[in-house]
Amino acid sequence: MRGPVPQTAARSEPVGGPIRLATEADIAALQEIERRAGAPFAEVGMTAVAEDEPPTADTLREFITAERAWVWPDPAGHPIGYLVLGLVDGQPHIDQVSVDPAHAGLRIGKRLIDHAVTWASAHGLHEITLTTFTQVPWNGPYYERLGFHYIPAAEETPELRAIRAAEIAHGLDEWPRASMRAELGRWSAG
Repeated sequence: MRGPVPQTAARSEPVGGPIRLATEADIAALQEIERRAGAPFAEVGMTAVAEDEPPTADTLREFITAERAWVWPDPAGHPIGYLVLGLVDGQPHIDQVSVDPAHAGLRIGKRLIDHAVTWASAHGLHEITLTTFTQVPWNGPYYERLGFHYIPAAEETPELRAIRAAEIAHGLDEWPRASMRAELGRWSAG
């Protein structure tokens, strides 16, 4: 997961919205958001991450079919940010949250995560997880500010360990990476 893009603007209100379910028609736009959101990684020496391919259409379609893919649309209805939520060991797991860098700093990523937390709470779940780069400002440190905490490797659940193993096999651990968790009952929306 790349995460929201670095904040480059001090604007307070995003354009567009509200959050809606993603549709098949959004797939190409979500892939383009992912490509654009990857660009800032090249600026911090993570070119391989910046050049990584976005999720496939089939992968995105699975989240859309499960109704666990949401977008933040611009005023014309076109996605400018998105989040896809998996289930890992029976709990929600943010597989991807990305925002087009042209809309950085508007807390669109936070609003999408808030939405995922609301969905998870409504389904009687108690935590939400993700994996992230620990030293990239708009990844691990950002998620810590939101209320996520690092999970020691020894405490990772079996499916979370499998995700981390796949990330290692993909070469993502060239940069420090870890799993994080937030308790839904302690989440601060807004």
